Amino acid sequence: MFAPVYLDHNASTPADPAVVEAMLPYLALQFGNASSRHEYGRAARRAIDEARGQVAAAVGAHASEVVFTSGGSEANNLLIKGAAGRLKPGLLAVSAVEHPCVIKPAEQLCKHGWTLARLAVDADGRIDPENFEAVMSARPKIVSVMLANNETGVLQDVESLAERGRSVGAWFHTDAVQAIGKLPVDFRRLNTAGVHALTLSAHKIGGPKGAAALVLDKRLDLEPLIAGGGHERGLRSGTENVAAIVGFGVACELAVQRRDALAQHVLKLRQQVECGLLGLGAVLFGQGPERLPNTVYFAIPAIDGETLVGYLDRAGYAVASGAACSSANPEPSHVLRAMGVAPDLARGAVRISFGRGNSEEQVAAFLGSLQAMVTRLQRLTAMAV
Repeated sequence: MFAPVYLDHNASTPADPAVVEAMLPYLALQFGNASSRHEYGRAARRAIDEARGQVAAAVGAHASEVVFTSGGSEANNLLIKGAAGRLKPGLLAVSAVEHPCVIKPAEQLCKHGWTLARLAVDADGRIDPENFEAVMSARPKIVSVMLANNETGVLQDVESLAERGRSVGAWFHTDAVQAIGKLPVDFRRLNTAGVHALTLSAHKIGGPKGAAALVLDKRLDLEPLIAGGGHERGLRSGTENVAAIVGFGVACELAVQRRDALAQHVLKLRQQVECGLLGLGAVLFGQGPERLPNTVYFAIPAIDGETLVGYLDRAGYAVASGAACSSANPEPSHVLRAMGVAPDLARGAVRISFGRGNSEEQVAAFLGSLQAMVTRLQRLTAMAV
């Protein structure tokens, strides 16, 4: 019987068995509240402290710079809204290809006196230098540019961008959720260049959902989103999810240990699938610049992406569509729109993202199934015309 093949690791990854094993005691026996002063509480606090050190070590930070949150969306909101809460309203700049959990809170600030500038990108998805310089000349107070894009995998030169941001006194943030575990992430080096904060998430690296972190320069004073008992240096009140935090720590440790081997493995798979896609007449997005080794984003002209994803799902292949839409009102990806991709082609976008469990045999089988589907869909399209 054919086993389903998971090719959507940028959306989420399977929890590593070592992560699950580390979490289990804190779901049953070690159930204490980390704020309690008895041994149950102290055991929970020790576990959180250890995990905080593991997360910090994975990105070259100090444990005191790690603020745990419930997810990457909360961490990004904490930085954007928390910084705005400590500054007088002014200009806020985010890249046009950011994840919605950066774009949406930035848009919300426009209701409170802030002005939003969307940093333009070129046809490959890289920050346009002339536009960036023009925005920096207007002296933004907050800047957010992601390290690696979740759709295209394209990397940004965050270090150089942050140096320019530092020259105008901007608080600079980068969403590193997709980067960790796939390429080196060094917060100390980035911080020296001018990056004040970066976001991480556990479930992208074999950890559990519900755990993430904002790695934050302690010189920044953020307004908390959640007020309460003063947890996480007063930046994120609420009883800690000890089991998830423990899993996050172990996942970070494993991600660093396996990073180079994983990158080599998934790059081979990416090259294999891209060769097959080009043979099918596919257009590859963000193919030119440096990008994540596991990510392929493509469209086959005249074939709807949602339709293709559905066909592939029924055949046992889990991939992602490039459309952010409801079934009634499909809209092409905002990332592709920012890159200047024609709407009809953008609606065909499909993302493949590989992980440790994928193999060359799976890729070969996937390409065979895809070729049959494309032939069928092209025939149906021709008949409809």
